[in-house]
Amino acid sequence: MRMKLKKGDKIQVIAGKSRGKSGVITRVMPAKDMVLVEGINTVKRHRRATAQNRSGQIIDKTMPLHVSNVMIIDPKTGKPSRIKIRRTAEGGRERVSLKSGSILA
Repeated sequence: MRMKLKKGDKIQVIAGKSRGKSGVITRVMPAKDMVLVEGINTVKRHRRATAQNRSGQIIDKTMPLHVSNVMIIDPKTGKPSRIKIRRTAEGGRERVSLKSGSILA
């Protein structure tokens, strides 16, 4: 199945510990059906100090979310919506929000 979300889409998390939060997709991983959302689903990672001037520290790292746990935010209504793929007259594809019927970029 083809992934309907793209980099730069504004989404809302609908399941998991970050439920209700919204953000912008920074990376899409279609082979794993995962998306990386800026500032959401962060975990703490410990980084070891090395001999070459790098100090040990604790880093907040953003982890990927499964696409089934996120929904795109409709630009017209501002609420989460599903996406439909519609064929254009020229034979191309366009993404359409089901909530309002508006075309997504």
